[in-house]
Amino acid sequence: MTASPAAAVPRLDPRHYEPARVPYEVRRHAGTPDTLAVGRPGKVGLLELAFERVGGRTELTGHYQKSPLQIMRPLYFDPARPDLAVTFLMSTGGGILQADRLRTDLHCGADTAVHLTTQAATKVYRMEHDYATQLVNLAAGPRAYVEYLPEPVIPFVDSRLYQRTVLTVDPDATVLAGETVLAGRLARGERNAYRAFASDLEVRRPGGELVALDTVRLEPSPGGGGGRGAGVTGPAVLAGHDVMSSLYVLSPLAPAARIADVLHEAVAGCGQEYGELLYGVSVLPQDSGAWLRLLGSDTRACAAALRAAWDAVRRLLIGVPAPELRKT
Repeated sequence: MTASPAAAVPRLDPRHYEPARVPYEVRRHAGTPDTLAVGRPGKVGLLELAFERVGGRTELTGHYQKSPLQIMRPLYFDPARPDLAVTFLMSTGGGILQADRLRTDLHCGADTAVHLTTQAATKVYRMEHDYATQLVNLAAGPRAYVEYLPEPVIPFVDSRLYQRTVLTVDPDATVLAGETVLAGRLARGERNAYRAFASDLEVRRPGGELVALDTVRLEPSPGGGGGRGAGVTGPAVLAGHDVMSSLYVLSPLAPAARIADVLHEAVAGCGQEYGELLYGVSVLPQDSGAWLRLLGSDTRACAAALRAAWDAVRRLLIGVPAPELRKT
């Protein structure tokens, strides 16, 4: 998949921005909102970005956006990689609302170097009718180096969200992709009061071959609401923790077992200051890379662990540390 919708259905055709399949945990909340319905102005957010190597650095060569999704222009402030295009993904809506349908297509061509992140955490607001979806398609060409590390998703009381991320990675490309979800607005005492959070992450080769599939289904007790969720049950269990984070590293630049060892070593030294972290590391199928998943009870500990893992993998694969990113 690329950032161009050419040869596909029109951008505003529901087949373009609606997921082909929505998990039952989310789909069962389908309904007709008493406010703006699916497809109305402001409810369909589209973002298409294409990056290519131009001269000595990566340039944004294709750009389409439809509110509420937008970007700042790429920045080049990584002192160790001045060719790296740092791009902040933004939303004018301040968060995700009921009946929102969001789609982002990111194409990173051969030899590009791109860092993609969100300006702030993604807030998923309370929903009385229907649900919201968020699709991300990221394609990395030969020898590309891409980091997709968004800020956490925060599901508010009674929210329902399905997000699907498809990474189409050339065998010679490197992609680091992260995902973090909180149990709710922790500062307000909300824990597991959302109705459903479902996430699918797929790793594919350019020909469509499926390399890996990671499925998360979090559905608190049916009562929900009021910030008094009774805890999450199902295939993924937070077991009283407040944060779940994942980091996927796909790369031919080091053996998969070595990437896994570096991830494990990086996280092993974290969390002591703020509390216990539970984590696991494993190689990905076809020795295509490795992945990390961790649970924690403190957002600072989890953020520190993810940064340590990102920094360690960067040093291993491209020989430079992770830059400091200042966000507002």
